[in-house]
Amino acid sequence: MADDLKVFRTWSSRFALRIIWALQLKGLDYETIFEDLSQKSPLLLQYNPTYKKIPVLVHNGKPISESLVILEYIEDTWKQNPLLPEDPYERAMARFWAKFIDDKLLKSVNNVLFTEGKEQEEGIPKVMENLKYIEKELEGKKFFGGATIGFTDIALGWTANLLGVFEEVTGIKFIDAQKFPQISEWMHNFCDVPVIKANWPPRDKLVTKYQAYRAPK
Repeated sequence: MADDLKVFRTWSSRFALRIIWALQLKGLDYETIFEDLSQKSPLLLQYNPTYKKIPVLVHNGKPISESLVILEYIEDTWKQNPLLPEDPYERAMARFWAKFIDDKLLKSVNNVLFTEGKEQEEGIPKVMENLKYIEKELEGKKFFGGATIGFTDIALGWTANLLGVFEEVTGIKFIDAQKFPQISEWMHNFCDVPVIKANWPPRDKLVTKYQAYRAPK
């Protein structure tokens, strides 16, 4: 029996992109269901009644939510083209850095993106500090796990596109090739992978979206 896979997402969600990338890297077929979060569908509310948000992966009628949890589920269910290393310590480190990306880096970037003035200015050093940790971890590597894209790369993948969008929207330079050569090279390598390149949302639409978020209410 073939697997019935559905992905509930929006056109721009960085978290949903993680799931699309993982499924395509595994060579899996799936159906995409685009949600309007201002008017959530009954199916989304049925499949994710706790958080009521995307992404949700539905596998043979069973829903899984939260992007990093979904990635783990995909990795556990389909063994081809592994996203996590075999070594238990290396697997733990991949999960550690994925959690760091969401708990530290993403939050610090959002704090700069959605604030103004002194609060925004004080948030910039925290972003740079978090990027330094990533820079050090990537030293001497093409991707976090070595030669191919893995779990941590997918978790960090949003930065390869969105940091440039955020730079345009805020006028703040986050990634300088001289200051962060490893991250800059990683971004180039990541974006050069066909599955990644084929799934980026339109940049102009992203710029418009985040400009609207930052516009005075």
